[in-house]
Amino acid sequence: MRRSLKIRTARRRRNSQAGFTLVEILVVITIIGLIMALVGPRVLNYLSESKAKAAKIQIESFSSALDLYYLDLGRYPASNEGLTALTRSNNAPGWNGPYLRGGVVPNDPWGHGYIYRSPGERAPYEIISLGSDGQEGGSGTAADIASGTR
Repeated sequence: MRRSLKIRTARRRRNSQAGFTLVEILVVITIIGLIMALVGPRVLNYLSESKAKAAKIQIESFSSALDLYYLDLGRYPASNEGLTALTRSNNAPGWNGPYLRGGVVPNDPWGHGYIYRSPGERAPYEIISLGSDGQEGGSGTAADIASGTR
């Protein structure tokens, strides 16, 4: 009988000491919130920078495909043909496409279509991503990204 009383007393002590207090949980949540407040903006900045870099890489890929198109046909697609001319045959002699992998023109990293102009202002063609806002102009992540610029 005495032994069972000791066991019950030991169990009660363990049960009363188990778990965390509300104050301890609030302190941990506050610390996690402070860390996220410091780290969060940096992570979001890296994400926006990576989207701009991805758009530049896609524009370079389009430029390579347009150069192959030019070598085969002796001209760049007209503005009204757009970048889709790189994916569809126009039954012209010398066409060896599709010039883009997958046969489709992808959107920019923000989900907007690229703008293609031929002739461009400073080059035979111009490819433009309008940035995160989808409108001409802007600064930061909303800045336009165009072919021929670094």
